[in-house]
Amino acid sequence: MSASTKDLSNLGDGVKSSWQRFLDVFEPMRPELYRYCRYLTRSPWAAEDLAQDTLARAFVTLGTLFHEVPNPRGWLFRIASNLWMDRARRSRFEEGMPLAAPAVPSAQVDAREPREAAGTLFVQLSPRERAAVVLKDVFGLSLEEIADALSTTVGAVKAALHRGRGRLADPESSSSRTVAPGVLDAFCEAFNARDLRRLTSLLLDNAVVEIVGVVTEYGTEAPADPRTGSFAGTLAPMTFDERGGVPPELLEGYLVTSPRCSVHAYRDTHLLLFWYEHVDGLKVRTVMTVDVEGDAIVRVRNYFFTPDVIREVCEELQVPYRVNGYRYWPARH
Repeated sequence: MSASTKDLSNLGDGVKSSWQRFLDVFEPMRPELYRYCRYLTRSPWAAEDLAQDTLARAFVTLGTLFHEVPNPRGWLFRIASNLWMDRARRSRFEEGMPLAAPAVPSAQVDAREPREAAGTLFVQLSPRERAAVVLKDVFGLSLEEIADALSTTVGAVKAALHRGRGRLADPESSSSRTVAPGVLDAFCEAFNARDLRRLTSLLLDNAVVEIVGVVTEYGTEAPADPRTGSFAGTLAPMTFDERGGVPPELLEGYLVTSPRCSVHAYRDTHLLLFWYEHVDGLKVRTVMTVDVEGDAIVRVRNYFFTPDVIREVCEELQVPYRVNGYRYWPARH
């Protein structure tokens, strides 16, 4: 092993430890961060992506600060707002659309209050209007706090609130994501047969397998590694020891057995649900999304450590569920 490779390995260990300490501190704010991101975006997947990106940006930014963060909650909201508005601007620019939203005729105004994740704000709202209304009417921030979160002035916040409140709505989102059910059926059959070889044979050689917020694996070998692989880990019963796992308080009532997989329609796509046995019956403890190319899998995202996503999806599907917390490593005292 070359010196540079050793240095990179040591650096990775140090970054991983720092990242885990960072998440330990910010974990209590995760539900609110997801909730805010869910109002800004139009699906649980986009909300979780934005929340994860916000935490990653916050982690990097924290390493460049030479002063304390006076309001960590507001700071996270500010980072999430900036990320989302930047994406919205890029998207509209690439599509050749104006940044400002068109005015809505008065006959179309729906002044209903914004609702929780079951609905979202009309796409006619500009990014700043949507963020301002959510921060004020949902999270109760002051005008000054909103101005700080959106990197603007109090006057601009007042104007955004005035415009945005007149355009509130909760349209259903529409997604273009499609998944080949045949590939998902093959995945479930291999998973329920506990056949790692068949599971990995469904992956393209350069496929990405991810436990969201925890680990990312590339290729077909890593997910099946019995020591650290995510496929191997998902097949095994849930545990908790000195290395970590699902916290004991979240394992109450769980029968130590391996999960079963099933395919479920969700909105205009299909998901994989994973059912775990409990004393009071089977319960979903994770969901996966799968992207395919032809008859092969190019990306798998396992939402095991994203309780907000599990809760929203399972409640919409009306299936029983339990959550697993945000992390696998033990809390540091």
